[in-house]
Amino acid sequence: MADLIIIGGGLAGCEAAWQAARRGIKVDLYEMRPGLQTGAHTGGDLAELVCSNSLGSNLPDRAAGVLKAELRRMSSLLMTCADQAAVPAGRALAVDREIFARSVTQAIESHHNITVIRKEMQEIPKTPTIIASGPLTSLTLSQAIRQLSGEDHLFFYDAIAPVLRIDTIDDRIAYRASRYDTDKAGQGDYINCPMTKAEYERFVDELISAERIELKEFERDLEMGVKAGRKEYFESCLPIEILAQRSRQALAYGPLRPVGLVDTRTGRKAYAVVQLRQDNLAGTLFNIVGFQTNLTVSEQRRVFRLVPGLEKVEFERYGQMHRNTFIYSPAMLNPTMQSKAWPDLFFSGQITGVEGYVGNIATGLLAGVNAARKILGFEPVELPRTTMLGALCYYITHASPEDFQPMKANFGILPEFDEHNQVYGRRPRSTAFAKRAEEDLGMVLSAFE
Repeated sequence: MADLIIIGGGLAGCEAAWQAARRGIKVDLYEMRPGLQTGAHTGGDLAELVCSNSLGSNLPDRAAGVLKAELRRMSSLLMTCADQAAVPAGRALAVDREIFARSVTQAIESHHNITVIRKEMQEIPKTPTIIASGPLTSLTLSQAIRQLSGEDHLFFYDAIAPVLRIDTIDDRIAYRASRYDTDKAGQGDYINCPMTKAEYERFVDELISAERIELKEFERDLEMGVKAGRKEYFESCLPIEILAQRSRQALAYGPLRPVGLVDTRTGRKAYAVVQLRQDNLAGTLFNIVGFQTNLTVSEQRRVFRLVPGLEKVEFERYGQMHRNTFIYSPAMLNPTMQSKAWPDLFFSGQITGVEGYVGNIATGLLAGVNAARKILGFEPVELPRTTMLGALCYYITHASPEDFQPMKANFGILPEFDEHNQVYGRRPRSTAFAKRAEEDLGMVLSAFE
């Protein structure tokens, strides 16, 4: 009989299972796919990445970089798999989705303390459990969580960007470069499609007027973007056509910003640039950065082929949108990822209100460690708020109802320095935050060995 049940074989569930298993805990890991799909996933491997293949910045003075550094120090399985499956992405960590998911699946399925059960869990067990079912939790389990919490679920919309075949991109216009890497012409990690002002304005016009997939009663909420009653919508997940609708310059200052790049047709700075990021290790597939969309398939083909260099591009996967559900963690959870009402129940991953792949992995790691410690008779660990993971867990468990929405790693959730240790300047402050996080994690690191 298992010591611990984990519901969900995504990023958080797999990391939680690994952390508990390496501490001698017998784990039953329930994953309903491929028998019951979510509508966003496509395969049966564990830890399948859906929306993007990027895990964010690898730089040590960026928030995502700090969180990844913490995970590596805490012996994260999924960070190891991500590093091994890395594809070129400039200063970011991006992975080959299939290689990453396959390596996680092999590691989990081969661990002697983990049993993977391909079955939907329809209720919350009364034994030690981690719910890591993600934002696409099945209806039956979602209802069980709602009964447990007494709260209506919150939700936001998430969207997937299209993936293109590189051999159909026009390299007479599109060129390789990373931002500011002017000495590496033709060798950059991104493919760039420059746009003139006229090309950009035509693209925006067509994007705004293009036909979208009907979301019925949720379409109005989506266009509001932020709030509808107590429901919150995560701004970073809005589709590109909604961003364009807000302001004609929103894309030029957002996902199409041209800083650090030129228009090779003129030799001058481009008015806007569409960037493509490598999606698989073979380098045959690239996704369009920031092009999450809810356009119909025919409109994606028509509108996105207006981008210079993509006129004859072939799509390997089209973008789509889905509704994501998360719980009201401030009422339900402690910063240890432990339920306030049921000490043997833990939550982790995007269902808790953390956003981003690395945040999902991180909360899975903490939930796995703390569930194991609880089973073994030790107190769960609460990380210092000065660490990035500690700050993230503190935020999602202490935010007010008016402010609570999905949160990703950022320096704004860290405690400020006291008056005697103030640091001024954006980059010096980021470096100081990162150094303090590294030092303070060291004080509790023994709990993760």
